[in-house]
Order: sequence, then structure tokens, then C-alpha cells
Amino acid sequence: MPRTTARIAPYPVWWPRFWWAYGRTMRPYLLFLSGAAGLAGVTFAEDPIGWRGLVLSGVLFLTYGFGQALTDCFQTDTDALSSPYRPLVQGLVTRRAVAVCSVAFLVACAAVIGLFSRVALALGLAGVAGLASYTWFKRRWWGGPPWNAWVFALLALIARIALDPTAPQAILDEPRFLAALAVLFLSYANFVLVGYLKDLEADRQTGYRTFPVVFGWQANALLTDAVLLLATVSAMLVIGWPPPGAVSPIALAIAVAAGVAGQLSAHLQPDPQRAYIPTLFACRAVVLFALTVVAANQERLWPALIVYYALFELALRQRPEPTQV
Repeated sequence: MPRTTARIAPYPVWWPRFWWAYGRTMRPYLLFLSGAAGLAGVTFAEDPIGWRGLVLSGVLFLTYGFGQALTDCFQTDTDALSSPYRPLVQGLVTRRAVAVCSVAFLVACAAVIGLFSRVALALGLAGVAGLASYTWFKRRWWGGPPWNAWVFALLALIARIALDPTAPQAILDEPRFLAALAVLFLSYANFVLVGYLKDLEADRQTGYRTFPVVFGWQANALLTDAVLLLATVSAMLVIGWPPPGAVSPIALAIAVAAGVAGQLSAHLQPDPQRAYIPTLFACRAVVLFALTVVAANQERLWPALIVYYALFELALRQRPEPTQV
């Protein structure tokens, strides 16, 4: 980094360089995860998707980045060891500035959601609280993945309730929607657990008692095998039998293939230096499982879903550090 840049860090909020660094902290390629989860909820509520669904999908698309930036503020100790390239670790931005901006943006997203439904607003604020408290749960082997996963699955619930006022009473009578929430919860929990392998040594040194730190690499790989299987079964329940068409089974097959590729990599290459490889496949599986739900609800969207996934892959290729996921 040029010395002139180092002298002026951390960047003030009103500098363009701050927002460049904040954008990197958001990890834009991960916005496609929350966008797909939100779209899954929207397709349960609107058919066809109208302007309200598009607006809500756009808002939920952004929430992952703001939430990611917020949680990074509480994990600079382990990130300093496992991800020294991140702007917060490099001191390019301060934790206070990033946290304040992230909370402000998340509250703004919640406010937009509140225009649709007060119940959805309450759920959105609960999600913000869940993100802010994630680090406490990550330090406990039983807490991190389910805590992070319920916040992720909450996005589909928020979308459904925001667009369908009858949803709170009807959800318990809709097994397909409950199965869709399970798909999102389980696929994301798998992603979190696999991602912990990448930070295994750093978490061990900084006191994060994640599942692989406590039980080991292979135990974590076996657990994620089971979680991926449950996500697959849940997705099959969403699709139903006979399938509504060919698109959703094909999407599910691709999602499972991505997940299995990640699992095989984790089993066959137990090396933290290469753990980003199974993490990448698990990340892809999250998006693909969510898009499977979308296709099961509205198959005619398949051309848009292909474009969406292609843009996700393009964004994934633009990440500044190959081992960053």
C-alpha cells in the first residue's frame, strides 16, 4: 500500500476511500445470498411478482452486506489472523464508523420493510439484533451456525409477511413454506460450518470454540454431510411429487452437486489453507438451494434465475482475495 494512503488511514466517513473500503467489507458477492432468500419468500406471496415484491427483494438483497460489515466489527481478533487483508484489520476504517453505518443502513432497510407490514418490521429489527449478537454465539460450539442460520431464513419470512397480511395465521398451515424455511436454514448452517474450517487455527488461538475447534475437522465434515442431506430432503418437500416441471428438480440437482463437491473437498483435503475451496462450493449451494425454492414456486422465472446466478458467479470472481469467502 502506498505510504500516502497509509498516513491518512483510517479514512473519514465523508471520504470516497471510506466507502470503497466499506464496500469491500460488505463482500458484494454475498449479497446474492440474501437476495435469493428474500426472493424465495416473495414468490410464496406474489404470483406474478409485482413492484412491491421487486422493491422488497432489492432491500433484502442489500441486508447481507450491511449485516456482514456489522458482524466483522466484532471479529477483528480472529480476522487479524485468518483474513489480514480486510479493511477493518488493516486499519483503513474504524470499527465504530463501520458499525454505525451498518446499523444505520440496517435500520433504514427495516424502515422500508415497515412500510409494508409492522409485523415484518418487528422481524427485521429482530434480525438486526441477531446479527449484532452473533459473535457471542460463535464463541460457543453449539451456537454460531444455528444463530446465523435463523437470521438468514428470517429473510424469507419477512418477505412473505410483508407482502401477505394473512401470512402470520396461514404459515403454520403451509408445510411447503415451512420446508422452504428449513431449506434456507440448513443450507446456510452448512455454509457457516464449512466456513469455520477456513478460520480453524485463528479461532483456536483467539478463543472461539467453534464446532471444528472443539470436535475436529472430520467431525465437522460429517456434521455438514448430515446438514446437507437434510437441506436436500427439505428442498424435495418444497418441490413435491410429481414436480411442477423440470426446472426445479434440475436446480436442486445442481445445488446438491455443488454441496457434495464441497463436502468431498472437505473430506479429502483436510487443510485449513485450502478450506476456502469447500467454503466456495457451500456458498454456491446456498444460492442454488434458494433459487430451487423460487423455481418450485414460479418456474417461468427460470431465465431470470439463470441471469441472477451468472451475476453471482461474476461477482464471486471479482473478490479481492482468492481465499476470501
